[in-house]
Amino acid sequence: QVQLVESGGGLVQPGGSLRLSCAASGNIFSIGVMGWYRQVPGKQRELVAALTSGGSTNYADSVKGRVTISRDNAKNTVYLQMNSLYPEDTAVYYCNAEIDRIVAGLRGTYNYWGQGTQVTVSS
Repeated sequence: QVQLVESGGGLVQPGGSLRLSCAASGNIFSIGVMGWYRQVPGKQRELVAALTSGGSTNYADSVKGRVTISRDNAKNTVYLQMNSLYPEDTAVYYCNAEIDRIVAGLRGTYNYWGQGTQVTVSS
């Protein structure tokens, strides 16, 4: 099986910074797109940033210029550096990855989510 384990969330003051990490482990052949999403109660989960294995990025307009996504392919880990945080960035942040696995001799692509990490921006 595959697990995505997030870390780095917490409480930060407005204007502060946080770095989230998400490590994938298990039966992994390769990893394609890795990304971060966030969700607040009563709203749909939304994309924050995504990064392909080739290095292409996609950022939500609300975080452009404040957030940087990066990855360490050797460690199967994706990071989200968040700066100049606003109270409206408060949410549960989820890691997502498209992971190729060999199951019963067949290669397939599966989508996985982490358990989520709370980010609270408040004074």
